[in-house]
Amino acid sequence: MATLTKAGSFELGNFTVKRLGYGAMQLAGPGVFGPPKDRAEAVAVLREAGEGGVDHIDTSDFYGPHVTNQIIREALHPYADDLVIVTKVGAVRGNDASWNPAFSKEALTRAVHDNLRNLGLDALDVVNLRAMFDVHGPVEGDLEEPLTALAELQQQGLVKHIGLSNVTAKQVADGRKITAIVCVQNQYNLANRGDDALIEQLAIEGTAYVPFFPLGGFSPLQSSTLSNVAGRLELTPMQVALAWLLKRSPNILLIPGTSSRIHLRQNLAVADVDLPADAMAELDGIGSAG
Repeated sequence: MATLTKAGSFELGNFTVKRLGYGAMQLAGPGVFGPPKDRAEAVAVLREAGEGGVDHIDTSDFYGPHVTNQIIREALHPYADDLVIVTKVGAVRGNDASWNPAFSKEALTRAVHDNLRNLGLDALDVVNLRAMFDVHGPVEGDLEEPLTALAELQQQGLVKHIGLSNVTAKQVADGRKITAIVCVQNQYNLANRGDDALIEQLAIEGTAYVPFFPLGGFSPLQSSTLSNVAGRLELTPMQVALAWLLKRSPNILLIPGTSSRIHLRQNLAVADVDLPADAMAELDGIGSAG
């Protein structure tokens, strides 16, 4: 199995984590709703990730809801001393599987306690507030009230660190006036480069950036370019997309998700991939391809 230390590490609050982690979203059922088809495989994936050196798991109690956190607890509790579990609050699921804002102090307090209970923890390592002004992407809006509520929960000792998700650069800057922000989690990949400037700024500040959907939103031309590079390097498109992200900036932490041990091994193998300069140049051009 790959040596994850080859991919390096980065600071996440007062934790140091390997840059190649694991995202638990795909452990829930279709549409991130309900139980998985194969719970035993989901447990096996998590245990193999831990055995493979993964020390950073991203989750949320609104995955399922409750499903992924309960599987994480079944698979990994009592947790390894070096395991950092990052969760998200700010949304709830409707009975129709919809994603709905849950920004009130009461809703956020309930969400933190739900995460604590289902993960079997006394305090959460990192809690990301997910902005829900638009489900599909960052939109300006005031986060002062929900961030203040989270900061109060932090002062109570229930939350160790706070991050932001689905946010703009302005929201990050405004959020820092309320509490320390240890990470930003947004959609970003080869084809969706809107956060380039934000990533650079966060790197200067020593703040982790956690991209999700490493293969989302590609045009046919962009997908073709990625596939051609992958074929030339004898890698999968996902492996190349992840390797590009690792090389893009040292403050990027990856959380690729999968419900398959085979795909998990492919993802972890990216730690050993060092993309050559010509491949990086070709991949960098994908962001402007149509």
